[in-house]
Amino acid sequence: MTISALLSQYGDRYLQALFETWKLTVFSFAGAFLIGILITVMRVSPIKPLRVFGDFYVQIFRNIPGAALLILLVYALPYLKIVFAYRVCVLIATTLIPSAFCSEHLMSGINTISPGQIEAARALGLSFFQMIRRVIIPQALRSTVLPMTNLLVATMLTTSLGSQVPLRPMELTGIVSYINTRSAGGVAAFAISAALYCATALLIGFAGSLIDRKVRILR
Repeated sequence: MTISALLSQYGDRYLQALFETWKLTVFSFAGAFLIGILITVMRVSPIKPLRVFGDFYVQIFRNIPGAALLILLVYALPYLKIVFAYRVCVLIATTLIPSAFCSEHLMSGINTISPGQIEAARALGLSFFQMIRRVIIPQALRSTVLPMTNLLVATMLTTSLGSQVPLRPMELTGIVSYINTRSAGGVAAFAISAALYCATALLIGFAGSLIDRKVRILR
């Protein structure tokens, strides 16, 4: 089946799948970003149990495959009488894993902050949370725009986990399975989804570069 024939027959479904991929990406990245900031605050906290928990969290979710986490959420949790809808399981998996990498990027950004600024903040009498809110996190975010851009692209690609049991509406990988079970879409069906993934990644990269040039800290 040719690309033009596929677009003629399934063009509206590809468009729906693209928007669904964008929606999953936005929700997953927003959750990962908030959790990543929280875990990072724990990791630099003066309270040791919080630091230990933060480091443990990162080591766990940085090293677990997305498919394995999704299997645990879908098939293992019901044995504990905890049952989530499949869409919720996908969102949890695509949020927890990127959140660990988000924390790592923020820690790298924190390491770029001059110790003198921390000492100056302490000399001014700022509390730990005031330093986090006014000095540390803002500068760490400005230093990690490009890594966060890459993380956003990775999060978008991770939403393909939803294709394991096709969502309704389907995302870009799920639509390929849908087409190939009904038509001889073949490689062309994958090529269209790949092109849409690449186009989205290029847009994200372009926006990230613009933001980085605007907020970058010159040293």
